Amino acid sequence: MTIKSPRPTRGAKPPTPGKPTRIAPDVFAAAQEVGIREDRSAAEQVNHWARVGQSVALHQSASRRRIEAVLMGALPMSVLRPDELEIVNGELDALITAKALATPLGAAVSADGVTTVALDDQGRFVEYRPDGSSTVLDLPPVVGAVRA
Repeated sequence: MTIKSPRPTRGAKPPTPGKPTRIAPDVFAAAQEVGIREDRSAAEQVNHWARVGQSVALHQSASRRRIEAVLMGALPMSVLRPDELEIVNGELDALITAKALATPLGAAVSADGVTTVALDDQGRFVEYRPDGSSTVLDLPPVVGAVRA
């Protein structure tokens, strides 16, 4: 559908001509339906929705900038609203998890002379010594174990 500017009513200032825009048929039909209830043309309704969406997007962008500033350490967490704080906590949890999964802790502590125990692919406990040797421990395997 192409939406044209609404026709001016008697005594009204003519609208500034806009550019014809393609609108999805379902959006146009919804704009017509809602426009009747709101006393707007379909074009006016689509413009109203666009302005509301723009406002929401700008608010979310400002919120996102605050969240990113907190994650970078440029702002304290105390400046965030509760909904933003939930997002920061989720982001931090994801970052910590990704870092933990990407960090070979066994190799790091073995280099410091520490013996570690971990599950192998069969769910058995294995002792890994700093010299590179390992021993399967005499413990029952962990059923359903997932090796990280």
